[in-house]
Amino acid sequence: MQKKPYAFTYSIWWNLLLMVVGASLWAWAFKAIVIPHQFFSGGVAGLSLLVSYWLGIFPVSVWLLIINAPIFVMAWLMVSRRFFLYSLFGMLCLSLLIEIMPWTVAVENKGLAVLAAGSIMGAGTGIALRSLGSLGGTDILAIILSQRYNVRPGQTNFAFNFTVFCLGLALFSLDEVLYSLAMVFVAAWVMEYFLGMFNQRRLVLIISDKPEDIARRILNEMRRGCTFLHGRGAYTGKEREVVMTVVNNVQVKRLEELVFTTDPNAFTIVESTLNVLDQGFSERKKY
Repeated sequence: MQKKPYAFTYSIWWNLLLMVVGASLWAWAFKAIVIPHQFFSGGVAGLSLLVSYWLGIFPVSVWLLIINAPIFVMAWLMVSRRFFLYSLFGMLCLSLLIEIMPWTVAVENKGLAVLAAGSIMGAGTGIALRSLGSLGGTDILAIILSQRYNVRPGQTNFAFNFTVFCLGLALFSLDEVLYSLAMVFVAAWVMEYFLGMFNQRRLVLIISDKPEDIARRILNEMRRGCTFLHGRGAYTGKEREVVMTVVNNVQVKRLEELVFTTDPNAFTIVESTLNVLDQGFSERKKY
């Protein structure tokens, strides 16, 4: 019972750290690469940039706060108060950092600028979404759709951005819009990579004449659970137990060594999984 306050405090500081790091990367790419090259980022930040250019009043950071207001109401009503507060912190950090960051990056080639900005912004968003909050804007919409309809965050962001790019044609040239679209595509891909790199696991099916021995070694030596599935050979008609287990990427080779030293004739299938929810791997994130 005494460990709970410590764990709770650690969780708060860890989540705030993720928000600050994610917001810093995103704001740096936005201020140092996107604006100097006259790209726009899509999402609420891109919409804020368009409105700022169009009306000529208030900086981007102020419009970011204004447009985010109704989205944060949705976060409060449809997700949780904790998610709302973390996301509010992230959005305020992002707005402040965009306003005060002085740095620019000397990248003259627009193609390289697209790759650099997209990669950094995608990494920043992905790191922030590893927390229990977000950076606001379309990230909140992505979380809501992911929770309710299992829509991947990168898909939500890219779909929303398409509308923003259509509006951007009124203020930017076609070349600038296409560069911006490519940048957002890179950002969405990198964000999905950061979100998935810690959750990828390998589902392994092992067909062997020594299933009991293999299962025992998996349990005792690798400290991983496994399950017997009842199987029957289509050609031989022979019934046997199929061993099913889940391991992380670095354990695959060790599992292969374990299996084939037990039964050199074993038939092993290794598949990638999108996500595994379990106390031994990743617990379901509760916002």
